[in-house]
Amino acid sequence: MAGFSSLAPKTKNLVVAGGLSAFVFGVYFYTMRAVGGTDELQTAIDKFEQQKSKEESEATIPSKP
Repeated sequence: MAGFSSLAPKTKNLVVAGGLSAFVFGVYFYTMRAVGGTDELQTAIDKFEQQKSKEESEATIPSKP
């Protein structure tokens, strides 16, 4: 990268920021592919909402005296 030092400071910052952003997105997509794309947080939220709706439906059913 011999020509990197001749660039303006703002241009250098943009080049570095672009490189870092590409690295971060690459690591993110690699990781998502490696774990199979499962989103554990979303799975936990869905499970919690199912349990909550089940409890609410049980609470709304009037019990026979």
